[in-house]
Amino acid sequence: MDIMMGQPFAVCERGGRLNNEDSVYPQPEVSSPKQRLFIVCDGVGGSEKGEIASALACESLQTYFSSFLQGNPTEEFINQAVKYTESRFDDFVSSNPSAKGMATTMALLYVGTNGMTLAHIGDSRIYQFRKGQILHETVDHSLVNSLVKLGRIKPEEVSSHPQKNVILKAISGTENPVQAEVTLITNVTPGDYFFMCSDGVMECFDDKALSGLFEKNISSDVLKTEVLEACNNISRDNFSFFIIPVNNVQETVSIKHFILSFFYSFI
Repeated sequence: MDIMMGQPFAVCERGGRLNNEDSVYPQPEVSSPKQRLFIVCDGVGGSEKGEIASALACESLQTYFSSFLQGNPTEEFINQAVKYTESRFDDFVSSNPSAKGMATTMALLYVGTNGMTLAHIGDSRIYQFRKGQILHETVDHSLVNSLVKLGRIKPEEVSSHPQKNVILKAISGTENPVQAEVTLITNVTPGDYFFMCSDGVMECFDDKALSGLFEKNISSDVLKTEVLEACNNISRDNFSFFIIPVNNVQETVSIKHFILSFFYSFI
């Protein structure tokens, strides 16, 4: 499968906070259709700790992928990348004790030859849209989602719950190791959009509003502008997002399959 992307659009803004604890890879100004790896991280720990955590996670994950990835990333490979990142956190805290307690969420997307690999930890989110319909949405590792599963609150109560921002998973170091939730999306067609975001974006949009936005027949850069304007007007948090359009998808045929097909055509 050869997935050809359009120009990705990215934003990473301080929003209503004094510090920006979000980080993204690649940086918005260097995103290109040739990019395969996309990461959004939202730091936890307050002020400087959150900034360091998200930036270190993006840098560590990118380093691991560029150094060790051969072919398409598996669930095992991604979780090895998370372990490597946790070890980098340990090293940093060992040299900088004041950073103890820093942590970060993670949303990761890889454009592979077998489809789109999605991985997440915490409440940074990834969507797949097709003509405004949500085909896939990652499920936040959050307290409110666990309460919904237990039947203690209703789904419609999540957005107003006083503990809606409490997450149950974050990258923080080897003392508290976590596993990413990994999904391979093989149902990808031209015109699809993948949307990655930190929770600051979700202050401004629910699923219905996002679907309505991606249903519009507008270009990716106009989509970016509309999301950015809404976040600037509403969000009290840092906010980051990627808009990743799919331009074309071609199925690749293996040489073995081609030879067998050619052989059987004469039988």
